[in-house]
Amino acid sequence: MSGLMASDLEPRVASRVALAAENVSKTYGATRALDDVSLEVSAGAIHGLMGGNGSGKSTFIKALAGVVTPDHGRLALRGEWVDARAHTPARAKASGLHFVHQQNSTFPDLTVAENLALGRGFESTPLKSIAWGAQKTRARSVLQRFEIDVDPDTPMVRLSPAAQMMVAIARALQDQDAADERGVLVLDEPTASLPKHEVDVLLTALRRYAEDGQTIIYVSHRLEEVISITQEVTVLRNGRVASRLVGEQISHDSLVAGITGGQTIAAAGVSASDGSGRRSPDVPVGAPVLTLRRTSRDRRTNHDALVLGAGEIVGIAGLLGSGRSRLLKQVFGVVPRDGLHVELSGGPLTGSDVREAMKRGVAFVPEDRLREAALPELSIAENLSITNLRQHSRAGWIKPSRERGAAKQLIAEFAVRAPSPSAPLTALSGGNQQKVILARWLQRRPEILLLDEPTQGVDIGARNEIHELVRAAAAAGTAVLVVSSDLGELAALAHRAVVVSDGDIVDTVDGPLTEDGLNDAVYAQEKSL
Repeated sequence: MSGLMASDLEPRVASRVALAAENVSKTYGATRALDDVSLEVSAGAIHGLMGGNGSGKSTFIKALAGVVTPDHGRLALRGEWVDARAHTPARAKASGLHFVHQQNSTFPDLTVAENLALGRGFESTPLKSIAWGAQKTRARSVLQRFEIDVDPDTPMVRLSPAAQMMVAIARALQDQDAADERGVLVLDEPTASLPKHEVDVLLTALRRYAEDGQTIIYVSHRLEEVISITQEVTVLRNGRVASRLVGEQISHDSLVAGITGGQTIAAAGVSASDGSGRRSPDVPVGAPVLTLRRTSRDRRTNHDALVLGAGEIVGIAGLLGSGRSRLLKQVFGVVPRDGLHVELSGGPLTGSDVREAMKRGVAFVPEDRLREAALPELSIAENLSITNLRQHSRAGWIKPSRERGAAKQLIAEFAVRAPSPSAPLTALSGGNQQKVILARWLQRRPEILLLDEPTQGVDIGARNEIHELVRAAAAAGTAVLVVSSDLGELAALAHRAVVVSDGDIVDTVDGPLTEDGLNDAVYAQEKSL
């Protein structure tokens, strides 16, 4: 299906269609990011928007938000057609479009009431000072309306991830009152950083909002969520509408077929059971390259908590707040090690020094790509060369020709879909950005690769490609330590796993791994504390 014709949309826009797009296109140089995209979103429905790596999802959402100007096309918002080229952020807001992105946009050190006020302004006294009593009263009213059971005085950092996301949604929608005034809520990968049990809490709330008349566009790469929560789905592929699915048409097979272009599930590298891709093959484990030992924890005996061998992929499982991400940062030297003894094949790592860890063959891909890894305004070539500047310089001066030549090779080797090495990193989809970050480190042929949520917020195609790159690195001898809140991902990728609680490695789960087995191991440790 190539999309809907304008004649199909026109009679229905003023009635049951909350949002429609007709022939929206956007070109970046030689790349056609959106190619005559036409779709409609039914009022009061949860509408899934899916697509593979570089399919155009992000560009379309940016066009809806008014931050990207299409080459041509038009949008119907609240029953009125507008030229997509004249659509601005102010027009989007006035038309009832509300956006909540996967990166947490709340302020952790402020209270719930303060975060809600930042979405519309504080209640004030006649003297223009903040009327805290009125502000808290209003916050309680908003929380009650959205059925969020938290105190307005609670700092955001103390809320669960799902509760933080629901507060962000309530902040976006708080000024909507009557059902006929409701606009469209666009959720971009809202569960990307949520553990499994928190996902269920959020999805239940979203179903409740939709039953009350809220229209939702749900952007996600997680097939099982889209199947469980949506009434209609639009799938994009190569910038075009590949399929529109409604009701019982929405299935695992139909979504994969739309995303991949009709390949079989096996050919697409997707497991029919959990969508996590093929399992990493067992490999002979080489000599130990990393040993972790705690020496100053009161409630733990001193012993080797983890010994990682060359070519081995070991997963780290644990609940949010268990210290799993901090453990990787301690190994790399980003944060103080606090009694964690780190020994590499050539001897111990002393002090918290990132440069020393890099010299000793350690590489680290952090969880927050945009804040901690990406240099978004620099070119793809510059992002790739940042860990290897000496190879691209002479007498202390970087040679751009060398930098671009090396980047071309890495772009080809890691299958990065990019217009050119000189394009800014922001021109790439999330999955391609992540492959650039991974290539940045793997070009150094590290002995140890530390991965924190390596496929968070990327589509199923990019997820499988990243998994294959990690498996290839392990087959070449790199030892991999990977954190993921998606236990299905750990089961597919890792040879064995360790469980972390309160910063300590407290259990080991030998392979072959299963999602249920890892889940049982994680919660068994939490119950014993």
